[in-house]
Amino acid sequence: MIFRSLPKGFMPSGFDEKSMSYMKIINPENGSTITGESGDNIGRGGRSLIYFKDEAAHYERPEKIEAALADNTNVQIDISSVNGLGNVFHRRREAGVDWVGEVVKGHTNVLVMDWRDHPLKTKEWYEARRKKAEQEVMSHVFEQEVNRNYAASVEGILIPSDWVSSAIDAHVKLGFSDDGGYMAALDVADEGKDTNAQCVRKGVVLRSIDEWSERDTGATARRSVAALEGKTASVQYDCIGVGAGVKAETNRLADEGLMPKGLKYIAWNAGAGVLKPDDYVIEGDKESPTNKDFYTNLKAQAGWELRRRFERTHKAITEGIQYDSDELISIDSTIPLLRKLQKELSQSTVSRGAKLKLLINKTPDGTKSPNLADAVAMCYFPVPSSSSYTLDNL
Repeated sequence: MIFRSLPKGFMPSGFDEKSMSYMKIINPENGSTITGESGDNIGRGGRSLIYFKDEAAHYERPEKIEAALADNTNVQIDISSVNGLGNVFHRRREAGVDWVGEVVKGHTNVLVMDWRDHPLKTKEWYEARRKKAEQEVMSHVFEQEVNRNYAASVEGILIPSDWVSSAIDAHVKLGFSDDGGYMAALDVADEGKDTNAQCVRKGVVLRSIDEWSERDTGATARRSVAALEGKTASVQYDCIGVGAGVKAETNRLADEGLMPKGLKYIAWNAGAGVLKPDDYVIEGDKESPTNKDFYTNLKAQAGWELRRRFERTHKAITEGIQYDSDELISIDSTIPLLRKLQKELSQSTVSRGAKLKLLINKTPDGTKSPNLADAVAMCYFPVPSSSSYTLDNL
């Protein structure tokens, strides 16, 4: 249909109806072709300049197709709506880098087409589609097809994506300020392609977030300190494994008089025992379990408390329920990496361990470590500066 509608001046010399056989269009001028294929062995044995795969996340046997295409082309373009976690399309997307105008060689370059990029789709269209999905109990389909939420059909999500959306500029929507001191958190890269992440909040408003690749924990600590210069803040850092190097470097800076006044680095151990173990999970409710009976470790406690912040914020915005602003969370919409942070915050899942205590799985199948989200969880869950808490005996 497209070729029949083109002006003849646009057509190659000698091009006619015979040049368009079943699933193949031939350019008689130079012999090049556009060919369509289907099945598990598409592309096998052939060679192509470019190979496009449509709805690549929905193939039944995608790894067979990957094997067939392995030596077919140097340029493979996968186009798809999302279809859950762990499939080849999702793994490739997670391993890739977001394309911002310049191709990064040696990596999958990712171009995101959001519904907002469609000139006919407005905020009113979005809200009408969302409300209809809620009425029909199809919100998970809406999340997957419209919001590109890979985890929409995954059970046990710790923080639903709509709660995260509600928290963006919540301080503006609800009319509270960022009164309060600064708090920061540093998640230290520990393996492979993992990255460092640091976030800063003022009061309960997340004001900045950053990530970078750096294997030298000393350099990571110095970058963290430089980013916070001029602020009075407690900085909680992940002290597990290589994170211990942060303390060594900050101690050196302090000894040499190079540590800015007002900065205090506090070790945060995700595997440590819970804080206030004998307190009830729901304050004042003796029917609720105690912290030591409900949470596996500090990571689970911090993750659940972050979930509760997002839940309260969502209810305050969508239902008008009144909460003290100290119990809420707001994410400044102008921070860099906002979309990536949103995705990471809704990645973790929850389950129960052998002792029926809450466990958090940060990396469901096919996902990478959510470093930005880890930093936020630490940032909103202060621990005693004495670091006197101990590992849980499990």
